[in-house]
Amino acid sequence: MEVGPDRYDRWRERFDANNEGGPQRVVGVTRFPHDPLALLLVRRGGYAVGTATGSGLTTHKSGTRYVQSRTAAGGWSQQRFARRRGNQADELVGAVTEHAVRLLRGSGARGLVLGGDRTLAEAVLDDDRLAGLRDLPRRELYDLPDPRLAVLEQALARARAVRVTIEE
Repeated sequence: MEVGPDRYDRWRERFDANNEGGPQRVVGVTRFPHDPLALLLVRRGGYAVGTATGSGLTTHKSGTRYVQSRTAAGGWSQQRFARRRGNQADELVGAVTEHAVRLLRGSGARGLVLGGDRTLAEAVLDDDRLAGLRDLPRRELYDLPDPRLAVLEQALARARAVRVTIEE
C-alpha cells in the first residue's frame, strides 16, 4: 500500500497499536526521497512530461496524439492498419521525446518517475539526448490511466508516497 510521507508516522503508530500481536505485520517500507523529480508518462494517445520539486510541479506539458486502435479486419487491411499504428506510435514517441528534451534535460533531476506504456516510455528514454535520465533511481507507475495534467499530479503524489508491504 502507499501512504503519503506526511501521514506515514501517524499511520504506522495506529497500525502497530491495532495489530499488536495480530495477524498483520509490516515487512517492508520503501521511500523515494529524491528531489527534484523528472516525470514521464506515455500511453498510446496521450503523454505528460514534467519536473517537480517537493510536492508541486515546477514545469509540465501534456497532450494527445492519435494512435489508431486494433481492428478486426483481416488480410491486407490488417497489415496496413498495423503499419499505420506503428507509424503513429513512432510519431508519438518523437513528439514526447522533444518535449522531454526541452523540459527534463538539464533539470537537475535526481529521480525519475515513469508511467503509462512501458515500451513507449523506454523508447523515449532511448534518445541519446536523455541519456542522463536513464541511470536515475526510478519509481515505475505503469497502472496509471491516460496521461493528463491531473494524472501527472497523481503520479507525483504516488511517487512521493511511502510504499508499505504488509504480510498476513
